[in-house]
Amino acid sequence: MNDSSNKPGTTHFGYRDVPVGDKQKLVGEVFTSVAGKYDLMNDLMSLGVHRVWKHYFVATSSVSRGDRVLDLAGGTGDIAALLRGRVGDSGEIVLGDINGAMLKVGRDRMTDRGNVNGFEYVQCNAEALPFPDASFDLVTIAFGLRNVTDKDAALREMHRVLKIGGQARVLEFSQVTADWFKPIYDFHSFNILPKLGKLFAQDGDSYQYLAESIRKHPAQDALKEMMQAAGFARCDYRNLSGGIVAIHTGYKV
Repeated sequence: MNDSSNKPGTTHFGYRDVPVGDKQKLVGEVFTSVAGKYDLMNDLMSLGVHRVWKHYFVATSSVSRGDRVLDLAGGTGDIAALLRGRVGDSGEIVLGDINGAMLKVGRDRMTDRGNVNGFEYVQCNAEALPFPDASFDLVTIAFGLRNVTDKDAALREMHRVLKIGGQARVLEFSQVTADWFKPIYDFHSFNILPKLGKLFAQDGDSYQYLAESIRKHPAQDALKEMMQAAGFARCDYRNLSGGIVAIHTGYKV
């Protein structure tokens, strides 16, 4: 989905307009750069609260023992590791990520944690998933949808690979609801975050992009409408931390 302010044939990369065909490569360069510092990145962006959000995201997911789950933008495996206990030994979790460096970090980390059985790692594009229709009981994507070039296509693909009755869950930075907090949040995002990224990860530009990408992501009601347009039913969202992030939910019926 291109931002309405973009010129034809372009999309946003942070606050820059770039050719649609270039965004995937540019985003890939960002995440290849930060792969080894992914937890640090999330700590800097969320002041450490991302761990609480992720636990809540998984704890409130509709998933049972024996289920097959697809975790898109699975990155370093945080969501998959939390889901492991929910699906049990008879379940299966597929970590999908378009970025090979992120997927490698995730695989290594899961192995170090002793999480070996019941996991599959697939390098894939969320806009064209390499899975048959109705393959999964649950599809999750945490802090990844805003980096997808064609979000509408990704949502349609999430719907396609879900089984009837299956649930899709999106955890993403969203639009802060309290007016008094917005200037504080903006100051942290654009004045503090890039400096911390440069200091701790030697990469201020990537952190600048990540802050900008949050502001370009569709707001809560807009994303809800996009999920409905992709075919999901009973779409809803819940704001966490005053709308810094939101959890979106939809079902395939």
